Amino acid sequence: MGKVPSQKDLFEVSGPTYLTYVNWNCPHHQRSAMASLVQGVYVLERDRQRNRQGPDARAPAWWKFFHFELRQALVDAADSSIFGAVYAFQPPYHLMDPAAAASAPHYVVAFRGTVTKKASASRDLELDLLLVRSGIEHTSRFRVAMQTIHDVARHGRVWLAGHSLGSAISTLAGKTMARAGVVLTTFLFNAPFLSAPVERIPHKKVKQGIRIAKSFVTAGVATVLHKGGGSGDEAFAALARWVPNVLVNPADPISAEYVGYFDHRKKMEDIGAGAVGRLATRHSVKDLLLGIGKPGGCEPLHLFPSAVLTVNRGPSPDFKSAHGIHQWWRPDLALECRAYSYA
Repeated sequence: MGKVPSQKDLFEVSGPTYLTYVNWNCPHHQRSAMASLVQGVYVLERDRQRNRQGPDARAPAWWKFFHFELRQALVDAADSSIFGAVYAFQPPYHLMDPAAAASAPHYVVAFRGTVTKKASASRDLELDLLLVRSGIEHTSRFRVAMQTIHDVARHGRVWLAGHSLGSAISTLAGKTMARAGVVLTTFLFNAPFLSAPVERIPHKKVKQGIRIAKSFVTAGVATVLHKGGGSGDEAFAALARWVPNVLVNPADPISAEYVGYFDHRKKMEDIGAGAVGRLATRHSVKDLLLGIGKPGGCEPLHLFPSAVLTVNRGPSPDFKSAHGIHQWWRPDLALECRAYSYA
């Protein structure tokens, strides 16, 4: 018998079909729609690889359900893979609740993560390695993404969304736009936190001890390398108006450390080490060392001052379920949500 085709790309099988309409003022609806639009990019690339066209294409259902149309597929010149998409909101003439659609984005720019199929795996894994080395901003993929966002932002309200590697692109784009004075609503699903996954240690006091020690080491290295001055703090604090929605799963070793990153700031204040905590929260030892000899140093992509952190506390039996995009539109999620700001 032949292998049964995967059903995960079929919206009617795997998507949030339980949503009878989308209230764009509802965080659950926003999260489900944005995750589905990111999934649309994944399926676009799989449609391309499997030559699914016309009525056989599976991707369109992922955006048409939410009244979007595909305006542009973003293609990586290195391997011709589709890594992103620009969607335009096209509400129906007769809305069930016009007020619920009033705050919808005019455009969404979405980015997928790594696809492990042969046709795109080599390029995606190359970018994953560059991400570890903090070099993604110099890639053609990011340049295409940034130019597209600049172009689209001139025409209306733009939201960004990304998953995994796509979250890294969205993070860097969101930071870049915020520094230019344009604050974009952003959804970062399972964004990579480039650090040891301390959050996965089961003992709370051990976790706290490691994080406190790590903060003192990071602050010490930053001081030695003269990165503790006021200008660095001002540049970090200048991003505070950008408040991305960061969605993580503590069972996901790639994104889990965001859970502790934000909580740890308060812990450092509580023990009287707030200055050390504030210095450490905007630096990583890896990026400090990589930045030696470089003008302006090397900014850690994964660190930012403010966020709305959503944590999925539901059971995740394996890495695939903990890191996958599909978890974020399920109706039965056990979520914790908290807003953080940088003072």
